[in-house]
Amino acid sequence: MDRAALADFLRRRREDLRPEDVGLPEGARRRATGLRREEVAALAVMSTDYYTRLEQQRGPQPSVQMLASLARALRLTSGERDYLFQIAGHNAPASVTDATHVAPALLRVLDRLEDTPALILSDLSETLVQNRMAQALFGDRSGYTGLDRFEIYRWFTDPAERLHYPEDDRDRQSRALVANMRAAYGTRGPQSRAGELVRALRKESAEFAELWDRHEVAKRFEDHKILVHPELGDIELDCQVLFTEDQSQALLVLTAPPRTEGYEKLRLLAVLGQQRFTGRQDSASEPLGR
Repeated sequence: MDRAALADFLRRRREDLRPEDVGLPEGARRRATGLRREEVAALAVMSTDYYTRLEQQRGPQPSVQMLASLARALRLTSGERDYLFQIAGHNAPASVTDATHVAPALLRVLDRLEDTPALILSDLSETLVQNRMAQALFGDRSGYTGLDRFEIYRWFTDPAERLHYPEDDRDRQSRALVANMRAAYGTRGPQSRAGELVRALRKESAEFAELWDRHEVAKRFEDHKILVHPELGDIELDCQVLFTEDQSQALLVLTAPPRTEGYEKLRLLAVLGQQRFTGRQDSASEPLGR
């Protein structure tokens, strides 16, 4: 671990950013060049003291998970992320097998979306980032671990995962998830995380196994959909998708035309926030829509 290089790199990348680059208000009386240390710490979900020690060459070696959070908070490119890992004494993650580093271009768009649900997914249906409105609509996706991090796994193993869709739309959603997985499996190969998911699901879900054997391959996202909210009922929304160049990540934006019922329900959702998840999040989470 090169403490001096790490400290200097973090400081320079922090000073290169402005609040509007990461979706923060600039505020008054800002004296610091770029972001403040506490702002980077909050974006990376770590303590300000820990981050400050890294910049002062006093901190312990960051874990791989901590470095991934810092790379995301500082909006690093893939090359900058790899360099960060190397000077911190870790091997750079493989770009094909590890898609958890969120594309900076998608993050820049997400940062500017405040009044409509938006989230970034990997090609394995893993939620990488959500904005406030997406958390209010779907619940906080960051608490899942292991295979439960992937929507497709939850969809075929946990019946509660399907409650966010009308019953007559669930077969279509099943086919879409499997077709997306087929595309990812073809890119990543049988020894990848995609292969691990497929092997687990073939054992645990007869429905998945039957759909998998159809060999349908596509990246499917419905342009128009109805989602079921526990308090607000059916919400009709339009879904727009922006892919990265290599198709490994997708930004989903859910909107409704002005003066429609869906639009008014999104306004209500902004007020409700995540209040309905209080006391429920530890035992069950609302499913993620596509």
